[in-house]
Amino acid sequence: MKKIVGIGELLWDLLPEGRKAGGAPVNFAFHASQAGADAYAISAIGNDTLGDELLYELDKNQIKYLIERVGYPTGTVEVTLNNGMPQYTINEQVAWDYIPLTENMKQLVSEADAICYGTLAQRSNVSRDTTEELLKLVKEDAYKLYDINLRQHFYSKELIDKSLSFANSFKVNDEEIEIMKAMFGLNMDNEQACRWFISQFNLKLVILTAGGLYSCLFTPDEYSVIETPKVIVADTVGAGDCFSGVLIASLLNGDSLAQSHTKAVDAAAHVCSYSGAWVTHRT
Repeated sequence: MKKIVGIGELLWDLLPEGRKAGGAPVNFAFHASQAGADAYAISAIGNDTLGDELLYELDKNQIKYLIERVGYPTGTVEVTLNNGMPQYTINEQVAWDYIPLTENMKQLVSEADAICYGTLAQRSNVSRDTTEELLKLVKEDAYKLYDINLRQHFYSKELIDKSLSFANSFKVNDEEIEIMKAMFGLNMDNEQACRWFISQFNLKLVILTAGGLYSCLFTPDEYSVIETPKVIVADTVGAGDCFSGVLIASLLNGDSLAQSHTKAVDAAAHVCSYSGAWVTHRT
């Protein structure tokens, strides 16, 4: 089994119908494990009841983890839904802002075949420094997926530039690519922009998702596009993370780009038809 690690936020999504465990890198790890990978989450929680309950949820869903307990409250995010599309209010000064660097984390990351990290958990110096130190230890031939995941005001060009410099794979959605084009001064269409990022940052894979419309995969010499299947959407929470986790696990298992893309699309559509991020699918 290939070893896959998600680094970053672990939290409670406070949805209209109740509380659900989530956080993009942990969602990624959950869905990679569903696709047959030996997947782990790296994060931090508080010394509180919400932290205890998160560990219970991780264990119940058989998610492996290296989770440190720190002197800040366990993270929460208030989620409102507009036609199934989530809007987030992300609380600050929470545990995952203070992920400490440990020897066990360093050992795990050095053995990994793929790493996923994002922008949000790097909003604080502590977790950003931990993420960067761990990325320095990743094997040269491993996937280093930067899933940009822009939220509220928690990003800057400097942070994105540096994050891309560590990456060899990049995931962005159709709203985020418009922000990226403006940020980098790119007067071009989305496909040209994706190919620009491949060239500029020496990437081996760019993933562009467009919600209920389509998704595209770009490599230096391959291209795949698939229309998004039509499903009755409960919510889209975690669907992008599912897409990433299944895609990377499938590529590591030796599936072609097109085969991996199809599995990722089908799994993400399945997740959209249920509420919450941790939906069993088994690709």
